[in-house]
Amino acid sequence: MQLGMIGLGRMGGNIARRLMQHGHEVSVFDVNPASVDTLAKENATPTHSLEELVKSLAKPRAVWVMLPAGEITEKAIETLTGILEPGDIIIDGGNTFYKEDIRRAKALEPKGLHYVDVGTSGGVWGVERGYCMMIGGEKAIVDHLDPIFKTLAPGLGEIERTPNFSGDARAEQGYIHAGPAGSGHFVKMVHNGIEYGLMQAYAEGFDIMRGKSSDKLPEDERYTLNLTDISEVWRRGSVVSSWLLDLTAMSLNESPDLEEFTGKVDDSGEGRWTINAAIEEAVSAEVLTAALFARFRSRIDNSFGEKLLSAMRNKFGGHVEGKSHAPSIQG
Repeated sequence: MQLGMIGLGRMGGNIARRLMQHGHEVSVFDVNPASVDTLAKENATPTHSLEELVKSLAKPRAVWVMLPAGEITEKAIETLTGILEPGDIIIDGGNTFYKEDIRRAKALEPKGLHYVDVGTSGGVWGVERGYCMMIGGEKAIVDHLDPIFKTLAPGLGEIERTPNFSGDARAEQGYIHAGPAGSGHFVKMVHNGIEYGLMQAYAEGFDIMRGKSSDKLPEDERYTLNLTDISEVWRRGSVVSSWLLDLTAMSLNESPDLEEFTGKVDDSGEGRWTINAAIEEAVSAEVLTAALFARFRSRIDNSFGEKLLSAMRNKFGGHVEGKSHAPSIQG
């Protein structure tokens, strides 16, 4: 299948690569010509403007926008709206606020353009592991794009299947059609809110274990625990095992004291949106709220646990300390 990819950063470039590795034709564009040239060497069709990208695709066209949420994505979609034709499809795979998706879909409908929002999780590892995707949009359009989503998804892999699973078979493959416009990004938003809570729990637990050697404790109650070994053993058969724990073990094995991290932890914006949704729905969300506030506090004073949070973010999404707090496309 043919696809146009706009934005060749940490995730956009790898999404294009995974598609090309499985026989799809991908036209690419990025404001950085070097990124375009790199993908061209890997069999992508290079383009140097949005107009050129659109012309390179057969009708009905599908164009995937993989840019940071906010003004840059808004401008790209506005430009595409003026050069695409009825029947064409715009896909936003970044971390856009779901209410913006609803607005865009309504605005595009009279023009005959289709809008699909894809909450995309997989970070810098997705090209190898595949991407978990939560998709919003019209059913017929999502079904039309299924070859793209099926290729990008992880597939069954080695994960044990849920006994007698009765849901959509696509969910077992790692992607779902969540519902109408905005629903994909809404589910991904809550996913990232939960991610904050899980990461905070690991960070606090390891901080408690590290503090057990403190000279403020009675001597016979002090333990010098090997956190590298603990994170590794918990990966194997423990009920708290997860990919986040895998990344924790990797980080501690590489740097037991995490000296290269300050512990100042940014937030992508989706944690805030999740809490706002909880407020709108009058849903109690104590853990997720506390995890978000802990990130705010980390920018003032830092603990070992916050260094571990920063290390986890770096591992799964390539997040570098000191970046802005604006919504990003990772998670």
